[in-house]
Amino acid sequence: MRFAPLILAAALAGTSSLTYGAGPQLPPTEAAAVFKAAGFKPKGQKWFACAEGQVSEVRDINGDGLPEVIITESGTECHGMTGEGYSLVSKQPNGAWKRMSAGTGIPLFLQSRGVGGWPDLQVGGPGFCFPVLRWNGRAYSLHRYEYEGKRCKP
Repeated sequence: MRFAPLILAAALAGTSSLTYGAGPQLPPTEAAAVFKAAGFKPKGQKWFACAEGQVSEVRDINGDGLPEVIITESGTECHGMTGEGYSLVSKQPNGAWKRMSAGTGIPLFLQSRGVGGWPDLQVGGPGFCFPVLRWNGRAYSLHRYEYEGKRCKP
């Protein structure tokens, strides 16, 4: 089934800490800092990059005791057939927020890890062979392609 990964991602979203819709709440000043770090601009009470951004997850992803935030935005006009984009923003020890990764697709954190304990990031969408990004100490960059836990060629 061509969209099996999307169905799986949606099913897993219901059982993980990932929450769509209203999402986790951040204090207004923290939310503003998070959205600004992700490259979003305010329009009234909402934040937009290409489409309206929503905080979908707040948790410590890399185990450093500081929170990370995933912002999602939806729409085929912005993200083609995948229909979703993401931004991963991390709180730094100095209190500032830093964008770690962003792009079109559905982020899924894997068990494998890169520098500093950052989990590999599979960016899903329609199809069968997805990019897996690995943190190299400065940026998430392409590490391999994978489908259902096995390496593949796009």
